[in-house]
Amino acid sequence: MQNKGFVTFITASLALICAFYLSFSFITNHYDSKAEKMGDAAGKAYLDSMANEKVFLGYTLKEARRQQIGLGLDLKGGMNVILKLNAGDLVKNLANNSEDPNFKKAIDAASKSTSQSNYIDQFVTEYKRLVPNANLAVLFGAGDLRDQINPSTSEAKVIELLKEKYNSAVEASFNVLRTRIDRFGVVAPNLQRLEGQGRILVELPGVKDPERVRELLQRSANLQFWRTYKYEEIASDLQGLSARLLALSAPEAQPIPVPGENPLDDSLAVVEVQEPAPVAKAPVAVRDTLSNYLMLGGRGGATVGMARDKDRNRIDSLLAVAYEYQLLPEDLTLLWGAKAIQDPQTRKVTDLYELYAIRTNRSGKPDLSGDVVTTAKADVDNRGIGGVNPHVSMSMNPEGAQIWARLTKENEKRSIAIVLDGVVYSAPNVENEITGGQSSISGNFTIEEATDLANVLNSGKMETSIVIEQENVVGPTLGKASIQSGIISFAIALVLLMIYMCLAYGFIPGMIANLALVVNSFFTLGILASFNAVLTLSGIAGLVLTLGMAVDANVLINERIKEELRHGKGMTRAIADGYGNAFSAIFDSNLTTIITGVVLFYFGTGPIRGFATTLIIGLIASFITAVFLTRMVFEALDKHHKLDKVTYTTFMTKNLLVNPTYSFLSARIKGYALPLLIVVAGLVGYFTVGLNQGIEFSGGRNYIVKFDQQVDNQQLRDKLAPELGGKLVLTAIGTEGDQVRISTNYLIEDAGDDVEHQLVDKLYNGLSSFYKTQPTKEVFADQYIVSSQKVSASMSSDITRQALIAVGLSLLFMAIYILIRFRNVAFSIGAFASVTTTTLMIIAVYVLLWKVMPFTMEVDQNFIAALLAIIGYAINDVVIVFDRIREEIGNHPQGDRFEIVNGALNSTLSRTLNTSFTTFLVMAIVFMFGGASMRSFTFAILLGVIFGTYCTLFVATPIAYEVAKRRREKAATKPAK
Repeated sequence: MQNKGFVTFITASLALICAFYLSFSFITNHYDSKAEKMGDAAGKAYLDSMANEKVFLGYTLKEARRQQIGLGLDLKGGMNVILKLNAGDLVKNLANNSEDPNFKKAIDAASKSTSQSNYIDQFVTEYKRLVPNANLAVLFGAGDLRDQINPSTSEAKVIELLKEKYNSAVEASFNVLRTRIDRFGVVAPNLQRLEGQGRILVELPGVKDPERVRELLQRSANLQFWRTYKYEEIASDLQGLSARLLALSAPEAQPIPVPGENPLDDSLAVVEVQEPAPVAKAPVAVRDTLSNYLMLGGRGGATVGMARDKDRNRIDSLLAVAYEYQLLPEDLTLLWGAKAIQDPQTRKVTDLYELYAIRTNRSGKPDLSGDVVTTAKADVDNRGIGGVNPHVSMSMNPEGAQIWARLTKENEKRSIAIVLDGVVYSAPNVENEITGGQSSISGNFTIEEATDLANVLNSGKMETSIVIEQENVVGPTLGKASIQSGIISFAIALVLLMIYMCLAYGFIPGMIANLALVVNSFFTLGILASFNAVLTLSGIAGLVLTLGMAVDANVLINERIKEELRHGKGMTRAIADGYGNAFSAIFDSNLTTIITGVVLFYFGTGPIRGFATTLIIGLIASFITAVFLTRMVFEALDKHHKLDKVTYTTFMTKNLLVNPTYSFLSARIKGYALPLLIVVAGLVGYFTVGLNQGIEFSGGRNYIVKFDQQVDNQQLRDKLAPELGGKLVLTAIGTEGDQVRISTNYLIEDAGDDVEHQLVDKLYNGLSSFYKTQPTKEVFADQYIVSSQKVSASMSSDITRQALIAVGLSLLFMAIYILIRFRNVAFSIGAFASVTTTTLMIIAVYVLLWKVMPFTMEVDQNFIAALLAIIGYAINDVVIVFDRIREEIGNHPQGDRFEIVNGALNSTLSRTLNTSFTTFLVMAIVFMFGGASMRSFTFAILLGVIFGTYCTLFVATPIAYEVAKRRREKAATKPAK
């Protein structure tokens, strides 16, 4: 082999680079272990103190963490969230909140669209459909773009400006989220802008407080400072409001049945606060609608009433009627406090919220905007012994400081409300003028809440709101189990592969191949570390699959060397010819699988991208180790006569498949029958039984629930179905009988934490009786709901489309590559037919067996990843057989094609079965030891190995032979020109 020095240099350099990056994981694990022994609080304090200390080669611990291989959600636990920009609100603001009903209909239609096109295009299409002669310049000329749009502005220019504003909002939201998450302190977070209508993927490994993260991500950070009214100034307006509402004939204002007693009576004992103003009971009138829910009365400052949390929506609806009929002063806006009030004696939080009177103006602009805030930080005031008062201190720019000074001077002895995202966080009384631009926000915060609020303010304001469209929460218990399962499966697979290679080819060739496997794994992990990649369970599966495919290259080389030795060549010549003849097949097979990996990475999200990344890197490392590194070792040993007695066979393989003569082409009609039968059965099953679609494709919620004993799934289903309106699919997870996956689309159209709590309540009501020791609702939610996931209906349609595109493109790219590489359309058609048949057979088996197998067989993103991996793997066998056919045709251009094709199939049969067995062995280990969450994924790959091997022998090659035969016959009948 030429250029040995260059190969040696590259290999040594790559080894040093990989060792350098992998060393950071050992360093961080060392400090994590020390912190774990100290306990949670002390350990966290220790890691915080060491964060900026240099611990390795001049790197601080914080910098070392960035260089290590991060663990993904399924290994460490955490959250995977897909956020969607509320583009409808943005367009409404740009149109100055137009009341045109057609405009509102177009907004709703565009928001519900599942198209991947830009939202603005969708809106314009819908609006023009409703109003064909609409003038967009008039519609948007009064909003935020009024300085750029006038009545004569062309429609194309208006659309261009709208798109610029939309893209700016998406980019701003992405940057704001990235800043917030960086400040939040998550190790190895992952943010990606997704194709489509303003979607952003956020992955947060290690997060243990999902509700805190939800609030952090969805806040728009719209900070405002407003003047306020005192209760005495608007008391007459509020006290007579119910009577004025009842005077209306609007249905919303009709009397509401009154409970037997005042619902606020039992809460008055906890209303006392530090302000001196007492809380007075308001009389309850039977026909006084507002008084049934809202207790009027000032407690000092800007508070004008209070109500229970459950009544706030009804009060808001009544106030909306009052505003609509102008029953309240034009410059009065009533806003709720951000948090429930606290009993000053017991320090317990009640369910009462305060209502504040905000003094607004016609322009709708606040007296002072949060844009003037330059810095915000969490701070603490001591409340004496044992007490603290967390709050957020803010500094303003010079302009803001000047306005703030004037505002506080004009409102001495009055309250100024600090409003964030439409709720009042605090309304402090101004004692005197405040100069220097200093202010603070207080409101019964915890230290974490104050820190998060400061984070949000420092990160900047969202241009529009965002909503959580898909959410996947993985508990740390599942993460630890996944790590253990992945390590066990990887170790077992590696050991068995090593043993098999020695048993198949002898100790020296086997150990050289094993060395290549170890180096391949080392290179793969090192390159992943250098990319700051996050390792997921799917990534581990990709690593294990790469091992199986790395064996493929070594098997192919060893088989070719063994074949050359049988032809009587010496070892030196056999090694050279073996590697030379195997090179093109290895190159083609690896490249086709890499093409699949690229498609997988481009269209996949989260775990699928992790699988694709690992697969691509592993295949490149495999090519380097198998083709170059092992050849250098073999040639060095041959040079020193260490291979003189090596035959590349053992007692097990000496006479195995030597010169087989099976006529595959003669049996091709029978060979077509089995795939056809399975696919037809699957087609019938699809229309009768259907696929077990995961919620990623149907929309809904997924919960994995663990029990403290074995449970009967039918009993669980019978008890839980009434709670969820019969909308559930319940599947056993694992073989222990103590874990189930519950999939439901119950309340899928609803959103918010209230719905999540409601569903947890329903799960608890339906499942709590099946525990040996019945847990409390809190323990059930924290410890027994192992993971939860939510996917909206619009998101599921996009995932479905992306999955179909990914599979279709992979098949198409395979066919195109084969056509380019072999310059023969017959080979391209045969390869496409084989891989497509393999894919359809796997889907058919999933249709037929998902109700009877003891593990879940969901068609989800992991299943699509398995299909794409099989497309890449199955083409390997096809390419290698076709490569041998091309070689034999080149050696015997006038030979009988029937005999050449059969001979090529038989001469590669040992290699085909060997590589299929090794890959099957590897994935069988993952299937048995890789954990329940990967069982469906690995089962699909196991089916793919079997079906792919079968289709290579009985579909791909026979179809290629028949197409080529007909092309030759057709060419022969054409008259010569």
